[in-house]
Amino acid sequence: MTTRPLFLVLALSIWCLTGAFLQPGLGCREDLEYASSNVCCLKCPAGTRMASPCTREGEKGKCEECDDGTYNEHANDHKYCFKCTQCRSDQEIVSPCTHAQDAECRCKPGRFCAPEQACEVCRKCSRCNEDEEIVRSCTSTTNTECKKKQPAAGFASVIGLPIGILVVMVLIGVIIFAVWRHRRATDSGRSAQYRREAGKHDPCPTDDPSGLETQRLSCLTVPWQLEDVVFPKLVAVNGDESLRKCFEYFEEIDFNQHNRFFRHIGIVDNVIKSKDHLLYEDKIHDLLTIWVEKEGREATLNELLSALLDLNQRRTAEAVKEKALAHRHYYVEC
Repeated sequence: MTTRPLFLVLALSIWCLTGAFLQPGLGCREDLEYASSNVCCLKCPAGTRMASPCTREGEKGKCEECDDGTYNEHANDHKYCFKCTQCRSDQEIVSPCTHAQDAECRCKPGRFCAPEQACEVCRKCSRCNEDEEIVRSCTSTTNTECKKKQPAAGFASVIGLPIGILVVMVLIGVIIFAVWRHRRATDSGRSAQYRREAGKHDPCPTDDPSGLETQRLSCLTVPWQLEDVVFPKLVAVNGDESLRKCFEYFEEIDFNQHNRFFRHIGIVDNVIKSKDHLLYEDKIHDLLTIWVEKEGREATLNELLSALLDLNQRRTAEAVKEKALAHRHYYVEC
């Protein structure tokens, strides 16, 4: 009489415990399994999605590989895969998207995006001023850091030096000054010789006997200040060497206009892309060097300025022109 009720109670307890164990979300290992129809199914591996669940405890359901352009990074029971990230035109791919991993992007050389900000666009790296020096170079996630250069030591810093050292310093200064004056006199003689030779073909000579220096100045300045005036022609002081010394000025070109500019002067996309791994300045220099070697004697600064004007980049063209004139690599042909 007492055995049967005890047996029934025991059986009922076991059934209740088993049923509770098989309830969805109970008893399944969260990192490896998921609950479906009172059984625990193994999750699909990374790179796949769950097409249909299992029907028996501890088995894996039907898993299908993610479509191209989508991914699942972890073991999962999703019925879908996530869409891969597409790198923007101002970014480069660090690692491509696979079925098990999203694409990783970063700003191209010469650009940066701070990680604590929403990276909607990569900003151009800053340049230090002439009175500053670089503390840390620009990276894909940090801008250039600059600091003021330390001022040269003044008289107050040397007043406590022994008189002998001060005398030696003065003598060294006198010698350096004498050498500088000698070189300056030599360079002035050479410059005068050059001007005499250049005056034969310079349409705006400086030794005008009629006193028309004002006319020469207007010849040099007026056309550059008017947007609707034809861009003047520049004449190289030292041929191909003058052109190559101006390469660094083309770093002023807007980053988004780089590929258009180089295509416009005849550089093909494959060559442009082959230089993407270089630093910002090196890429500009290498591609312009390729252009000069390709064009030969036809390569002139005027051709490059004309390309900028064709792309509505007049402000950049004028900036390049002004630097070429300021550093005396070129002069204006009126």
